[in-house]
Amino acid sequence: MAPPPATLADRFTYADVLTWPEDERWELHEGLPVAMSPAPSTAHQRVVGELFRQIANFLVGRPCEVFAAPFDVRLGAANAPPRDIRTVVQPDLTVICDTSGLDERGFQGGPDWVIEVLSPSTSARDQITKLAYYEAYGVRHYWLVHPLDHLVTVYARDDIDRPFPRPAISETKGKLTSGLFPELVIDWELLPSG
Repeated sequence: MAPPPATLADRFTYADVLTWPEDERWELHEGLPVAMSPAPSTAHQRVVGELFRQIANFLVGRPCEVFAAPFDVRLGAANAPPRDIRTVVQPDLTVICDTSGLDERGFQGGPDWVIEVLSPSTSARDQITKLAYYEAYGVRHYWLVHPLDHLVTVYARDDIDRPFPRPAISETKGKLTSGLFPELVIDWELLPSG
């Protein structure tokens, strides 16, 4: 028989996460701990690395910053204490322009742009659960890069109080303007092919 669903009192907060061993990687999904899978594949890391390189190079001298996982994004009010934060994620890439939520532990609030490179073990979570979180917490742009299918799904909105409109889906070939920064063009041809 399955255990009864966790009540709010049974769930964890970011204050709890801060007491857990530092060598373990966890996300919190509405208070429920989710162990991060083992290190991603080399192909996944190459895609993340190349996207990071292109974005970081573009952001030199600009007020925004890009961070690669592991990097805690605490989804909640900017000044909420750790005991009130119940959702913490570690996106592959996070772009932040309002740096007031940055601290030594990561970022608190909704990032401007999040990129997840899909892996078989996390694909459903990235496309369903995290999409809902990012929409609820004010992420403006959310990209899902599908390296095996050579596709990118782009959710973008200007008004964070409205739901994401229908996503744009395109092949990862040629170039794609980021949308958040019209001058930033991602060159898919520089990404590893397999």
